[in-house]
Amino acid sequence: MGHTGSVNPVRVGVIGCADIAWRRGLPALEAEPRTEVTAIASRRRDRAQRFTERFGGEPVEGYAALLERDDVDAVYVPLPAVLHAEWIDRALCAGKHVLAEKPLTTDRNQAERLFALAADRQLLLMENFMFLHHPQHQRVAAMLAEGVIGEIRSFAASFTIPPKPQGDIRYQADVGGGALLDIGVYPIRATGFFLGMDLDVAGSVLRHERSHGVVVGGNALMTTDRGVTAQLTFGMEHSYTNSYEFRGSAGRLWLNRVFTPPASYQPVVHVERQDHAEQFVLPPEDQFAMSIRAFARAVLSGERPEEWSRNSVRQASLVDAVRMNSRNIYFP
Repeated sequence: MGHTGSVNPVRVGVIGCADIAWRRGLPALEAEPRTEVTAIASRRRDRAQRFTERFGGEPVEGYAALLERDDVDAVYVPLPAVLHAEWIDRALCAGKHVLAEKPLTTDRNQAERLFALAADRQLLLMENFMFLHHPQHQRVAAMLAEGVIGEIRSFAASFTIPPKPQGDIRYQADVGGGALLDIGVYPIRATGFFLGMDLDVAGSVLRHERSHGVVVGGNALMTTDRGVTAQLTFGMEHSYTNSYEFRGSAGRLWLNRVFTPPASYQPVVHVERQDHAEQFVLPPEDQFAMSIRAFARAVLSGERPEEWSRNSVRQASLVDAVRMNSRNIYFP
């Protein structure tokens, strides 16, 4: 990818030929002038070759070999959740900046340790919650602050998907980690974005499928210290939902397609008060491109945004709390 001006782009290596990398990560890295894909690693060389034929860079067999390369400044880690901690650790120890798909790790202790390591090495570690970079959420936050529905009383968010084919990585407890880590993290992070990360988990229900040994769905109830509640629904045994809603003292506000809107999608904010209803159509935005750009800018400027690390650690502790405060339901 060519680049503009005198700034050299961040040379990025990709660890793992995941579906999310093919569909979203690599197209965004390829399109961003501040990044250049120099190497793509897979455990199988032929798979790495297929990716480099499409997106450029050198095919590399084995993740460790990629970390030894001098032409890699940063790595993008789209591996399954359970494998993140090891390869983030190894990348930081090899002197590489890291952009890791969410969730960063499977628990708070790992997240704290990795951010401490990144700070010690003066490297950037960023958790790739793409949706946070879509301007629609800042617009919603501004409307709420202006009192469009009065004082916020409660929040609800839902992200559910139909069952995946047997053998999908999400059903593998030792790799993908199930629906809480893969899907539930979105409504949890949205709650933190709007209500602040200082939340208490009042309780949760997690549905476990015995045959796979993973969580396939669940609900959680969270609250702020002022009693604003958040009701969260997530899972992979449902019809498709992807939305959030605020209820206030004077009305309600809601949106669909909040977590994974296509780049061409125009978000629609619905506001309903007692006497009338309105819709606000917002401009489309490519949230993956925005996220890649934020990472590249931070690497090039030497910034280490403290709120990124703080919020990611707090997010990990909220996921831990949902797990620890749950009523677990097991079924065949």
